[in-house]
Amino acid sequence: MNEDILINITPQETRVALVLQGAVQELHIERTLTRGLAGNVYSGKVVRVLPGMQSAFIDIGLERAAFLHVADIWEARPHDNTNVPPTPIEKLLFDGQVLTVQVIKDPIGTKGARLSTQISIAGRMLVYLPQDNHIGISQKIEKEADRELLRTRMAGLLPSDEKGGYIVRTQAEDASDADLQADIDYLRKTWAAIQNGARTRPATSLLYQDLNLAQRVLRDFVHDETATIQVDSRENHLKLVEFAQVYTPSVLARLQHYTGERPLFDLYGVEEEILRALGRRVDLKSGGYLIVDQTEAMTTIDVNTGGYVGGRNFADTIFKTNLEAAHAIARQLRLRNLGGIIILDFIDMDNNEHRNAVLAELKKTLARDRTKVSVSGFSALGLVEMTRKRTRESLAHILCEPCPACAGKGQVKTSRTICYEILRELLREAKQFNPREFRILASQEVVDLFLEEESQHLAMLGDFIGKKISLQVEKGYHQEQYDVILM
Repeated sequence: MNEDILINITPQETRVALVLQGAVQELHIERTLTRGLAGNVYSGKVVRVLPGMQSAFIDIGLERAAFLHVADIWEARPHDNTNVPPTPIEKLLFDGQVLTVQVIKDPIGTKGARLSTQISIAGRMLVYLPQDNHIGISQKIEKEADRELLRTRMAGLLPSDEKGGYIVRTQAEDASDADLQADIDYLRKTWAAIQNGARTRPATSLLYQDLNLAQRVLRDFVHDETATIQVDSRENHLKLVEFAQVYTPSVLARLQHYTGERPLFDLYGVEEEILRALGRRVDLKSGGYLIVDQTEAMTTIDVNTGGYVGGRNFADTIFKTNLEAAHAIARQLRLRNLGGIIILDFIDMDNNEHRNAVLAELKKTLARDRTKVSVSGFSALGLVEMTRKRTRESLAHILCEPCPACAGKGQVKTSRTICYEILRELLREAKQFNPREFRILASQEVVDLFLEEESQHLAMLGDFIGKKISLQVEKGYHQEQYDVILM
């Protein structure tokens, strides 16, 4: 199955869409003003050590202090494969200490960035681990003979003074010794520059920044099934060609400059897909649908048959809907970049074979995911619990903000509820103050209700408190917003 990668670049942001058989599978967005931090290396300053939580807050120059747990401190881990517990954090860090740290998880919501003192630098073929001394092989290279050959070749290429270790990436499976040597030299130079910066630059300085999104696409996303990589900016296409000539020459033949009249994302329907990915409801071809609800703690996905009446019996209809939903769920997780705890509520199935088949189909479709995913079986309540590693903000968090009217609740109080709140507020104010008149400032919907169905209640309250009550529409007020003015 051929996959197309579309890269839309403007001065303010870069957007990448992965399209497989005409359907958008993944969306990645990087904005110039809020570029992701994962992979960046900083000279951090310890702000506060928390022995009770075995963690510390580190200032790396961001708005919020970053978070470092003892499990992410390389020096705290036992390196002899024993079951010895890690060294307590209070014996390793102290307030004001300066140390080199790497961001392993971007700031998300109200949480600061998560850090590690174990540095890893990604190249085209290899990942360099300057503090380790072993050679690891990507798990996607399955043949043991190939793994051993790569390990032997790497050992022969490393210089005699090498103290660090390497992870051989999948792209290195068919690489020549010259390619591997070039990556080794590049990574060692990068680490030397980081060390020099740590010695000479002040605390909270950025020592190393990972590649931008378009460059990471060429390094990490392209594989044998990638047919084309289309870029809609001439200037950036040239920059990517220069980058590819040095680091990823194998992708040059597939790297194209898109010159069509229609915008690239419009041509492939990506803009429409982005709008759909921000909605709660996802329609299935059969007539069923998903409801996706994203909260701070977890994401829930509910499967419904909708208008699908399909098969020979009800159990068959449910089974087919759930199978289709499994494919749609896997795609939505990638498309929306949903992470953390995810609860899937498939339609109840009494047949164990059907349940096992749906679970197997879900795991099969999730196997394409670049992000680490863990799926458990059906719980006693018929729910499937799963986790997906979260390293950056979801699509909704990047593109949206909480509604100013409902403050993110997803619903607002009815006009009648607001009317009754105002009546109580009037009574409360009348007991404390003695104005000539009360004036209600509210939205058009609330004022209309006071003039029609609730007019009798408003008149009764006016008679009870012995004051005139007037109404004024404020066009800028949303439905829950109102003020009671004392005249």
